[in-house]
This record gives sequence, structure tokens and C-alpha cells, in this order.
Amino acid sequence: MDKIIVIGSGASGVHFAQSVLQKGYRVLMLDVGFYREEMVNPEDSLTDLKSNLNDPAAYFLGKDFEAVIYPDAEGEYYGFPPSKNFVFANLKEFRFKSRGFSPLFSFARGGLAEAWTAGSYPFNDEELEDFPFNYQDIEPYYNQVAERIGIIGEMDDLTRFFPVHQHILPPLKLDEHSRVLIESYQRKKDYLNNKLKSFIGRSRIAALSEDRNGRKGCTYTGRCIWGCPTGAFYTPSLTLKECMSNPNFQYLPGMFVSHFKVDSAGKLKSVVARSVAEHSTREFAAEKFVLAAGALPSTKIYLDTIYHHTGEIVTLKGLLDNRQILVPFLNLKMIGKAFNPQSYQYHQLAIGMETGEPKNYIHGQITTLKTAMIHPIIQNVPADLKTSIFLFRNVHAALGVINVIFPDFRREENYVTLEVDNRNGTSRLMINYVPPAGEKTMIKKTIKQIKKVLSALGCVVPPGMIHIRPMGASVHYAGTLPMCKTPRAHTTSPDGQSNDYENLYFVDGSTYPFLPAKNLTFTLMANAARVADTAF
Repeated sequence: MDKIIVIGSGASGVHFAQSVLQKGYRVLMLDVGFYREEMVNPEDSLTDLKSNLNDPAAYFLGKDFEAVIYPDAEGEYYGFPPSKNFVFANLKEFRFKSRGFSPLFSFARGGLAEAWTAGSYPFNDEELEDFPFNYQDIEPYYNQVAERIGIIGEMDDLTRFFPVHQHILPPLKLDEHSRVLIESYQRKKDYLNNKLKSFIGRSRIAALSEDRNGRKGCTYTGRCIWGCPTGAFYTPSLTLKECMSNPNFQYLPGMFVSHFKVDSAGKLKSVVARSVAEHSTREFAAEKFVLAAGALPSTKIYLDTIYHHTGEIVTLKGLLDNRQILVPFLNLKMIGKAFNPQSYQYHQLAIGMETGEPKNYIHGQITTLKTAMIHPIIQNVPADLKTSIFLFRNVHAALGVINVIFPDFRREENYVTLEVDNRNGTSRLMINYVPPAGEKTMIKKTIKQIKKVLSALGCVVPPGMIHIRPMGASVHYAGTLPMCKTPRAHTTSPDGQSNDYENLYFVDGSTYPFLPAKNLTFTLMANAARVADTAF
């Protein structure tokens, strides 16, 4: 069969590759491919690591304490441990400049989802209204991906927002704080549902609650944030490993793709890539090419291709990203209780809030604080350090945070383009983002609603600690090359085929015409499998 070149090894790239390999295609995957070092002491719990490692401080905070987050009123509560440094390692060959946007990029083996929190929520028909397909069209691929990676969940009050696909596994054991929250919700359910239009239930998570397909179920080591030692927590590198066992698959890391070369008929003939280690340039020819490098890197490759071929600098409008707000809270029922570090560390509960318009649904992931890095939280407590540490030790088990996510719509004022240095021909991606009109009012209204929900659950929000994350922090980028039914320049067909280059396909978020208030990775994987099935 034809040879396909896939650029990028993230969630969409590996699931596209796995699907076309099953159809007999030959696949060459080009990737920069920074990778994680071997997992240390995989049999140890997080508590055991503190005693058994020769230098636990270096493991938890970094050899140069690079994982320390310093006090900053505008700073983030969340940091990444040293074991995740490879996910966001810089690549000097990729240049960008941004206004109103703080983007994160990954050139890791497995992409950005090597550092995700595994929220896996299918889009419903209302959220797919702007897409050229509906839920029934993509449901078989949600089913397929769920069977491949393992999705846990429960049929509860959140199924009104999350369609019920196949292969949903039993949920994990709840930590005590999450159990207290869900019990409080059941007691206040009528008020929360009818008055506040808010619903709470179990998160859908890409993790295993039982052994499956050679992977162990969660053993509750408390190491989720630093990297799951058993493979229970899904990351795309697991699927990449499966692809590498197929004789028709070749993975070539250390290659930074810059652009495609175009023949006289306007068809792509090769991809140009630079060896990161050797600083030499190579070309790779194929019949078909698939961009899966992530919405913004894929967009830059596309823009650079046009520039190299025609000299034209194109502006692509409609960049999407989810605004997120972090709402820390204190559960009064949990004060004074000891926390159990040996539990699943990320969100186990989620909240959905109706707004009157289904597409404007607001989603929140509820994380009870267990073994996360605590210093960013301590230093943001409105008290002196000694008092903050004392308070934290006594309320650790009572702390939690809701990550509130808002939808985003394509708007012309949000765009990406190129800035080219005429002296040497190098380019950088220019990113511009302006929040929608009325966003401040919407945020204020939502925060008020969240506070009422938490109050009904017996929780309080400490004053001055709500954090509005900058645009770009969610890493849910989309919208630059939207899929549509009517072909026009700089768009794709419903099957992800470029309307400008007939042998180029996109399977990442660049093709999304709308971004609901949900984590998009599960849909990225399902859509990539759909494109592999319908277009190849």
C-alpha cells in the first residue's frame, strides 16, 4: 500500500498511525521525540521514594530546583515536576511571538498528553453543531479509542453532558475527600440541580481500574503527577510503543520538520526536516502526508510551506483556546483529618453547569489535594510563612481546587501568521489572541455560581486565591484550519483533507471549528481514527 508520512507522535498522530497500520499502510513517523528517562523505583509508592532515593530533593524539585514555583501574585498554582521536563523542553528551531497568549509547546515523544490529566469527555451533538459531522458519525471511533486506551467512568448525573460510549470501565476507588464531596452533593442535589443548574459526578478518565491488555490497573502509589510506574495512566507513548512493534511502521526521532516541498501541479512531493543532533537537512518523499504536530506547530508548517512555495505570508483567523479559572476551596468537614497519599492523584470528580445554551456549557474538574507540590499553595495563603505552614498541616486533607473551563468560538481578531527575517529566510509564528466581549462579566457570574455550589457542599473559597489562567495555559489550541463541508482556501474537508494540497491531511486540533468547555484529547484521538478510516 501507499506510504504515509505522519509528523508528530502526540495523541492524534499515534492513533491515526495505529488505525492506518491496521489497514496495511506503511507509515513513517517524523518527530523531534524528546523522551522521559526510565522510571525510578517502579515498585515504590511516593512515600517510599522519599526514603529510598539517594537524592529525593533532586527527584521532586530538580537538580537545580527548577520545579520550584516562586511567589507571584499572577503566577500559576500548578507546576510540572522534573520528571515532566522532557514534555516542555525548548527547541530553538521553533520560533514564535505572541500577544495576549502564553502558549506551551511540546516536542516530546507522545506530545503534550504525556503531561495531561487524562480527562476524556466525548463531545455531544450540540457541541458538534459547527462540525461537518455529528455524534453518531464519530461514536464508533470514541468506542474504538476507549477500547484501546481504557476509559473509566460511571453513569451518573453528568451523562446529560457526556454521551455514553462503549467500553467504559468501572471507576477507581474514591479518595476520602472526593467521597465526602459526592455524598454532600447527593444531599443537596435538588437545590444544586434545580436552582444552580449544576451537576456533579465521576470524571471520565483515561486510566485503568483493572489489569487490561498487558497494562496493570491502578495500584494507588500516589505517583500520578510524577509519572505512573505501572502504565495504568494512559499516555500516547504507550500507543507509539505498540505501533513500533508493527513491521510497517518506522519511527524516526530527532527530526524537526520545517515545511513541505510542492511540485508544479500544486501537490506535495516531500517534507523537509532538520536533524536536531546533526544540524543537517533531509527530505522524505511519500504519496500522502499527515500533520499531527499539534494545532500551532502544524499551522506553522503549513504557513511555511505556502511561503516557501509562493512567497506569500498568509494570516489564518479563528484561533481557539479554553479560558480556565482555578478555584481553590476548603472543605470544612475534612479539617483535621489525615490525608492518604496512596490514592489516585488527579481529578476524580467533575462538575457541569448549564447556562441556557447547550454550546455554552461550563465544565469543571474537581481535584482534591493529596501529594501535589504544595509550596505554590502555601505561599499563596494570605498569611505569613509560619502561619501558612501551620494552617496547611492542619487543613491538607481539606484542600481542593476546581479547574473551571469555558468554551471558545472562532473570531477574526484571533489569528496566527508568520514573521519572516528577509536576511536569512527564517520565520517565526506570530500569535494574537483577544478575549471575547463580555468575558469579565461571564467569569464573574461563573465564580459566583461556583462559590454557591461549594457553599452548599460545606466548602469555602479562601479570599484572594482564585486564579484566572492566561490564555494559552490550557494547551487546548484549535481552529486555524477548520474542517467544513464547503471547500475554501485554508480549510479542510470533513475528512481532514486540505483544500489547498490534495495529499495533505490534518488530524490535530487545527481543524476544529469550535471548542467546547471540555478537554479535547479524547476527541483528538477519536477524530484521528475517524480520518484514518474514512479518508484512507
